[in-house]
Amino acid sequence: MTAFEQQLSAETRAELDLFCDALWLEFGLAANTIAGYRSDLAQFGAWLASRGTQLIEADESQLTAYLAEFSRRAKPASQRRLMSAWRRFYRGLLGQRRIAQDPTVQLDAPVTGERFPRTLSEAQVESLLAAPDVDTIHGLRDRSMLELLYASGLRVSELVELKLFAISTGEGVIRVFGKGSKERLVPTGDIALEWLGRYLREARPALLRGRTCDEVFVSQRGAGMTRQMFWRIIKQYAPKAGIPAQRISPHTLRHAFATHLINHGADLRVVQLLLGHADISTTQIYTHVARERLKQLHARHHPRS
Repeated sequence: MTAFEQQLSAETRAELDLFCDALWLEFGLAANTIAGYRSDLAQFGAWLASRGTQLIEADESQLTAYLAEFSRRAKPASQRRLMSAWRRFYRGLLGQRRIAQDPTVQLDAPVTGERFPRTLSEAQVESLLAAPDVDTIHGLRDRSMLELLYASGLRVSELVELKLFAISTGEGVIRVFGKGSKERLVPTGDIALEWLGRYLREARPALLRGRTCDEVFVSQRGAGMTRQMFWRIIKQYAPKAGIPAQRISPHTLRHAFATHLINHGADLRVVQLLLGHADISTTQIYTHVARERLKQLHARHHPRS
């Protein structure tokens, strides 16, 4: 057992055993390839364990943050092997219905440097927010969800689990319980609050039809929304907004929230607090937009550009 595997839980080591057995029995991969995949996943698993997360629980932002660190010390070929290991591992779990979303969907295999989560421009976000038909109760609910997600940077799980008692319209904040049940207060902005208020007055009672539900956002059946429901919603509106399907993921608006804040000069530590990141290295993946903006400004205004 390697030093990295010793840092893993017994359950995670068992997951690696099953994964490697499948690579050999079902796909006939070479022993060296399987060993490389196991080593990559064990190192990633140890990195996650040091942050209180298991391999099976990793999300897109954690994969991206780890890849940003890994790419600084690894060759492109090693980065591509890591991506291949991730894809095989998480697609296998998705096929077994043990995870709801493949966290590798929006990641590209690195070629020469860091890769970042795909995000949307501010104009694309505006188009996406305007896509729902707010003259219907479902469209009004969906517009409110999209507005709140972009205004607050919530994880999708935090959005669908948001309770009525957690909203403070007077103070303009919501109370969020994130990963590890950590609580944080997140400002929402006036526009999102206006849409949320309209949804609560006009759409939510019609969806509930006399039933009760603690969650803010409810389905046609009067129960709380799920992550899968939201994923279907955002995929439905992407083509209406003229956004390619490959640029959309459940965390698209969370990525846009962070990227646009930094692009407008927000301090990285503030963004970290708003996103609920325990480790600032996870937040640093968004700083590339500041570099891109500087290059654009230089190209636009410098006489020698």
